[in-house]
Amino acid sequence: MTNTQVPVAKNEYYEVTFEDLTHDGAGVAKVEGFPIFVQNALPEERAKIKVIKVKKGYAFGRLIELQEKSRDRVDAPCPLYKECGGCQLQHLSYEGQLKAKQKQVQDVLTRIGHLKDITVHPVLGMEEPWRYRNKAQVPVGEREGGLVAGFYQQRSHEIIDMEACLIQQEKNDQVIQTVKAICEKYGVTAYNEEKHKGTIRHIMARYGLVTNEIMVVLITKTNELPHKEKIIEEIHTNLPNVKSIVHNINPKRTNVIFGEETSVLWGEEYIYDYIGDIKFAISARSFYQVNPEQTKVLYDKALEYANLTGEETVIDAYCGIGTISLFLAQKAKKVYGVEIVPEAIEDANRNALLNGIENAEFAVGESEVVIPRWNKEGIKADVIVVDPPRKGCDEALLNTIIEMQPKRVVYVSCNPATLARDLKILEDGGFKTVEVQPVDMFPHTTHVECVAQMVLKEAAGPK
Repeated sequence: MTNTQVPVAKNEYYEVTFEDLTHDGAGVAKVEGFPIFVQNALPEERAKIKVIKVKKGYAFGRLIELQEKSRDRVDAPCPLYKECGGCQLQHLSYEGQLKAKQKQVQDVLTRIGHLKDITVHPVLGMEEPWRYRNKAQVPVGEREGGLVAGFYQQRSHEIIDMEACLIQQEKNDQVIQTVKAICEKYGVTAYNEEKHKGTIRHIMARYGLVTNEIMVVLITKTNELPHKEKIIEEIHTNLPNVKSIVHNINPKRTNVIFGEETSVLWGEEYIYDYIGDIKFAISARSFYQVNPEQTKVLYDKALEYANLTGEETVIDAYCGIGTISLFLAQKAKKVYGVEIVPEAIEDANRNALLNGIENAEFAVGESEVVIPRWNKEGIKADVIVVDPPRKGCDEALLNTIIEMQPKRVVYVSCNPATLARDLKILEDGGFKTVEVQPVDMFPHTTHVECVAQMVLKEAAGPK
């Protein structure tokens, strides 16, 4: 489409009806078939908009006046919602969010995967979809001589000072506010990105939902933390549930939160929490799901789809700290987990020991390298479980799965688009997608997790 064919112009006003939501929560309207993306708009709403940017195949607009509201529109309860970049869907009722996420999964399976007639179940949501995050990591800045701590404003590095976040555990809010006040009391300066000066960069809080244990992590630019002993004493005096105070040093000019050097200032190296009956040791840098209540829902579904009888050998690719592996080990004969991050495998072995699980074995390396080696060594998987990062599975791993021909594949995904792409590759390689179950791990955001069950086509039986 050339510029002369674009039916909208920058700074012009249009009356539109919204048809859909994008994957990042913007409303989609069309003028003569030309899509315009507008934040804070919902499907079925009529509105006056102003076009603020025009690209070759689409445009961005701003909501000027709502003329007809969606039945699912609600007032966002968070006073900082429109400024903060943490949530995208607080203006949509929770029921509406779940329907939108189910539609998103259905749409990408059809559009990207060209997969039809696959059952996508209604999204499994939360009874109480607030205060669910067990980890807060917030940048620290300075304003008018005082410290501020909170999330970044949308599309900027301007910190919004916040006393409460409605999707964080309340204990985490308490930790951030208390630690900020203590640092301010002892004159600890905030890190300045532009000048690359100052001391404290981030405050992180981790909370064990079942154990009620708290970890505080102070991330600084400098090796030294001024008045360190007094700060430590005040933290564990003011926050009695704190079991661990950790110091991480990140001297680099970078947006990456953690540096390489981590030490325990006070207490234990780990706090503990449970998902179901499995106990996990959580260090400052452990990957641990931020919504443990929904993680159990997700993993129970993965276990159901694995359909284990106690005689199966299972391979868990991208096993992380062994969360899914240890769930599977309760019902499998043997579980092999592989993960590229050495520290995660150390955590996985520790968690297996912690739970007395002896039929799980973990290896460090790339799945696409380690799993073919296991195959050559005679390790034949009845079930392969994958839980890849957002970019999806490595192509070499998908080819290995196709070559190994397990009876079942369970695909746990945090990105419906790459899930659809990878399911199509596996379908072309001899598998059939039976069903997909979305799970709402992150209410009020646009993210949705899914579990897909696949079986070998010759084992699938008639359609």
